Amino acid sequence: MMHAAAARAAIFSQLALLAAGCAPVQNSVPDTSATSTSGATSVTAEQRAAGWRPLFDGSSTSAWRGYKSQTFPTGWRIVDGVLTKSSSVEDIMTRDQFGNFQLAFDWKLTPGGNAGVFYRGTEEYDKIYWSAPEYQLLDDAGHPDGQSRLTSAGADYGLYPSPAGVVKPAEQWNSTLIVADGNRIQHWLNGQKLLEYEVGSTDWEAKYKASKFVTYPNYGRAKQGYIAIQGDHDGTLSIRNIRIREIK
Repeated sequence: MMHAAAARAAIFSQLALLAAGCAPVQNSVPDTSATSTSGATSVTAEQRAAGWRPLFDGSSTSAWRGYKSQTFPTGWRIVDGVLTKSSSVEDIMTRDQFGNFQLAFDWKLTPGGNAGVFYRGTEEYDKIYWSAPEYQLLDDAGHPDGQSRLTSAGADYGLYPSPAGVVKPAEQWNSTLIVADGNRIQHWLNGQKLLEYEVGSTDWEAKYKASKFVTYPNYGRAKQGYIAIQGDHDGTLSIRNIRIREIK
């Protein structure tokens, strides 16, 4: 078995090669692909051996619950193996907590759509977004938030901007990868690294203090927590192939 330090080094080395353009995508990004084009996650034997497991299998929401609730909120549906919602509903979150991980999933929005995926969230505040960083899901072309890179698709909402031109148009599937290893976080979209930041660094602290999250002292600081999907915006969100690999 690969030691933890060596495993982490291999992951970030591969991602760095891709970002630098030194190797083709298929040889650089960790293999997070799922073979199913429906919502049912098909984790290969090799991926499972490497530690990947589904968080949504296309037929059951048993891994999820409501925020500060043990029940699964109404309004979320499974349609042809895809987890979806079409109006403003309560957020959902995993029953398990995760610290260091790679999280991969596919998503699409209807025109003007707005949603997000939170990670390392806690239940200490009224809303999960007061504790958890958010990977923004957005129709950049059709929503006002797309006018700022700080709130556009793939951004670390409100703190770190994402580059333009990576997200696909509304109604098309996008593929996301989030890597969290200690204080080091990376956001990826459609095979391209969007951003990287270090929680607690001088740069991060400055951005946090300039953000709307400054009144919440524990924002973004949890070493482990829940993964959550935002539901409280209008519009249709579809999400599939949700899978995770914990970094030991």
